[in-house]
Amino acid sequence: MAKVKLTKNELKRQKDALKRFTRYLPTLQLKKQQLQMVIRRVETELAEKNKEYEAAFNTLQNWIEVFGEDAGLEELIEIESLVTDIGNIAGVDIPVFKHLVFKDIKYDLFDKPLWTDKGVEKIKKLAALEKEIAIFKEQIWLLSEELRITTQRVNLFEKIKIPETKENIRKINIYLGDQQTAAVVRGKIAKKNLVKVS
Repeated sequence: MAKVKLTKNELKRQKDALKRFTRYLPTLQLKKQQLQMVIRRVETELAEKNKEYEAAFNTLQNWIEVFGEDAGLEELIEIESLVTDIGNIAGVDIPVFKHLVFKDIKYDLFDKPLWTDKGVEKIKKLAALEKEIAIFKEQIWLLSEELRITTQRVNLFEKIKIPETKENIRKINIYLGDQQTAAVVRGKIAKKNLVKVS
């Protein structure tokens, strides 16, 4: 803890700092609550997407096993680009999944099984779900980092800055009060001495 000057100017500076800390603290606490709420919501959405992915994957596996043919679907699917947007939650920029763009690969309908179109469609859906899950994980990571920083700031204000500033104000007030009392006593002694002399 830094040594505090015991002056009226320092008292004003400490009171101003205390006002500032108590004004910013509720904003930080609100941001912390908002981040916690959003993280829980994103985690719920992530869990739902994971279930959706597992269900789609199991359906596709069962479906391909029924037909038992190697249609070479992997060569018919190529991701061209991932389209995302930027969202802002409590001052944090996070990626938001929009959709995947796939290259349009032509193939000979006579070379592939009848179910190839549906298979390609389902694999594209799986790929999109996979990317969406990755984006949700990135959102959670970014929001968790911001929550960690915000929590540190809340703790700094609540546990260190505000109590420290209040203690400094108390010390300065005691010192200034003692100085004022001493000045009054000195004044009375001086007056008494003047009365004696005259």
